[in-house]
Amino acid sequence: MSSRPSAARKAAKGEYIETDSGNKVSRRAHISGTANITLGGKTVIQSEVVLRGDLHRLKTSSSTTSSTAQQQQPPPSSSQHSNAISIGRCTIISPNCTIRPPARVSRGLLSHYPMKIGDNVFIGPHCRISAASISSHVHVGAHAVLEPFCLIRDNVKILPHSVVPANMVVPSNSVVGGRPARVVAELGEGWGVQAGGGVGGAAAGAAATSGAPGEAWVEGGDLRELVRSIR
Repeated sequence: MSSRPSAARKAAKGEYIETDSGNKVSRRAHISGTANITLGGKTVIQSEVVLRGDLHRLKTSSSTTSSTAQQQQPPPSSSQHSNAISIGRCTIISPNCTIRPPARVSRGLLSHYPMKIGDNVFIGPHCRISAASISSHVHVGAHAVLEPFCLIRDNVKILPHSVVPANMVVPSNSVVGGRPARVVAELGEGWGVQAGGGVGGAAAGAAATSGAPGEAWVEGGDLRELVRSIR
């Protein structure tokens, strides 16, 4: 798993391993294929999170070679792998979530495709995520399911226990809910903007669920304070 920069600082034994760029990864997270996972900085991966970086695509060469040359080539290295999971800055993956790149059967073979998660994204506990893309300032409620290849645009709230169907495109500034999910409302202009310096109802509940103290943060807003509070 790479970060920017990727070197990890020495720290006392605790719940999290922290990198120089401020990423916090729980020692109880289950991470496969670390070379194919990128964390943007100040991102938190909490306990019992499953990150499937081993589900990736190999980069294919555009040039053709003879069978003799192919026999002389060494086995593919990690540098030939495409990035499986890319997570932006100040994003929080709550406990017991499973993050796995989307896949489809093509020509009889199961192929996995890269997943990108943006900045200031909060994913509540017990979620299953296989979206192709989650843009920035998205709040995903607990026990939600994002099925393969759905696209979540900026400034979106996904209600708890929602199931976003495969290939659905969720437009910006919308609230989605249901099983299957559909757009049920639009977000107001003040969504994601801190007002009064306190944590409001749903945001405070999310903070409590994540195991973090009630710091000054709101759904869809800047999550730096919440990241700092998680230790």
